[in-house]
Amino acid sequence: MKLPLALAAVAATALTLTSCSSADSEPSSDALSVGVFFPGSISDTGFMESGYLGYQRMVETYGDRIDASYVEQVAAADYQQALQRFASTNDLVISVGGQTDADVRKIAAQFPDVKFVEIGGPADAVPLDNLAYYDPQQAEAEFLSGAVAASVSKTGTVGFVGGVELPAIVNAASAFQSGATLTRPDIRVLSPQYVGDFNDPAKAKQAASAEFSGGADVLGQIVNLGKQGLQQAAREAGGTMSGGPIPGDCSDPTYLGYVRTDIGTEIEYAVSSTLDGTWAAEQVPFGLTSDKGGTDYVLCSSDPAAAAALTKAKATVADGTVKLY
Repeated sequence: MKLPLALAAVAATALTLTSCSSADSEPSSDALSVGVFFPGSISDTGFMESGYLGYQRMVETYGDRIDASYVEQVAAADYQQALQRFASTNDLVISVGGQTDADVRKIAAQFPDVKFVEIGGPADAVPLDNLAYYDPQQAEAEFLSGAVAASVSKTGTVGFVGGVELPAIVNAASAFQSGATLTRPDIRVLSPQYVGDFNDPAKAKQAASAEFSGGADVLGQIVNLGKQGLQQAAREAGGTMSGGPIPGDCSDPTYLGYVRTDIGTEIEYAVSSTLDGTWAAEQVPFGLTSDKGGTDYVLCSSDPAAAAALTKAKATVADGTVKLY
């Protein structure tokens, strides 16, 4: 592995990348050059870190067959600059997060000979000739989360907190509600709270506190660093929540379980399909109903009702009884 050039960061006038390749040698001249764009922090305990774990596996697996680099913590105003630099120096550019969609589409159109993959973009987006969309199908996992939440709620009310109000997050919130009503048709599901940021613990705590004040005692969520605020709010209110997308410690009573969404699986798939020549500019689903996996729910609660609700919800997703998109 090459020594890190620097901590990856973006300023208005310059980008610093971190680069990795084989363990003991420089990449060969015909190595696939891969640039992975993480707009958030790779230590966010969420979407970005899940992707970065896959990035690390990718580097270890493919060695000198690839020449990989990444950038993290990019301000929205600098998305295009970061993507343009990657497109100028790589064969494959992978962007993690639907918030980058408009910029990815613009830059992809300018570099028709570069392959692009967007992870977590709109499920109904039309791929370009050189742009594929990989859908982690977060709605499937949140459906399971909602089913479990309703099964353990003592107040008969549950809630949901999302980061940025993107189509995929809104759809996931709707799926959470569907899962909750599958378990308990009479459950009250509060209107979801959207923080406007995936990584702001203070705002996330405020949003979660509003849900708890509204009567909820269990929360679903899709935020990253914001989970710190949700956890504080849950503890202060005596409530519980689902964690994720990286499963954590089940000894923490705040968490009744963890949504597992392995974004790294999609990064690995983008590289493997490019190397073996099967890459295509198409919508590619991951998750419970896909043979590519990447989605699950890890139950921590010992309540038999929670286990039963999870089993039923998984079966409902598998047999297509519920339509989540």
